[in-house]
Amino acid sequence: MRQPVPLNIYLHDPMLQTARAGKLKFLNLLRDLVEARGWQVAIHRSGDAARAEAPGRPGHALYHMEKPSHAAALTFRLAYHYPFWRLERVAERWRWPVAKARFDPGAIDPAGAEDFALRLRGRVLPGPDPQRGAHVLIPLQGRIRKQRSFQAMSPVAMVEAVARTGRPCVATLHPKESYDAQDMAALDRLAARHPNLTLGGDTMRLLRDCAFVATQNSAVALDGFILGKPAVLFGQVDFHHIALNVAELGAEQALARAPGHRPDFAAYLDWFLRRSSIDMMAPDAPQRMLAAMRRGGWPV
Repeated sequence: MRQPVPLNIYLHDPMLQTARAGKLKFLNLLRDLVEARGWQVAIHRSGDAARAEAPGRPGHALYHMEKPSHAAALTFRLAYHYPFWRLERVAERWRWPVAKARFDPGAIDPAGAEDFALRLRGRVLPGPDPQRGAHVLIPLQGRIRKQRSFQAMSPVAMVEAVARTGRPCVATLHPKESYDAQDMAALDRLAARHPNLTLGGDTMRLLRDCAFVATQNSAVALDGFILGKPAVLFGQVDFHHIALNVAELGAEQALARAPGHRPDFAAYLDWFLRRSSIDMMAPDAPQRMLAAMRRGGWPV
């Protein structure tokens, strides 16, 4: 008799409790698909000890927004907005297949894309129609004084590059990141040198009426696409296709082009979310999930 294939799923709270209660649709579908093929699923609490033991366990492993621990492991995460998900071999978004794929707006039905984009905006970013204001929004993330391998420059240097344009600009802090005294001192020095730079504020309120977004790879830039806002990216990410990329253009040229940048936002959102992810509301969600598992090397 064929032995079941083990699949160990490692999660942190609160998702751990949600999954154990059977209330996470993505994992429910994945579990149904693999159990129908003779797999045996177990859900564990993730952490350093669990990750260290995982490569020695038989079968396969799955993590949520964590780096896979070995060759038979995958990771999954929400593709920014429900019901869109991704199941990937690596945790770095800029290494995902969608990041390397070519976006062709001509292949997307304009009417269908516009309808999708408007419904998405009304659902995830309801409110008054966005306006094209004067300020540049700079949503910061973490480790702002360090340039990491996927970044064209450090976040602090990015803020200075935007401030040097002379445009009004607002740098906002990420609510889930920690900023130490040196971080804040670096930002305060920039604000003292550049009167056009403001620190702090309500990121989503500022997004609705900004001129454009300048960021490393914050998801705020994708929300900006939903509101018709161009983006200048100083880092690598999966949703780079219609942005102005500093690594390709240089900061000065990318920032200069941003106010007049008008990509096809609706077509891109349709392609990036509805066509290139696992859409849990789509009739073909099981087929998309099986395809993602097979791309990841799982024998399903």
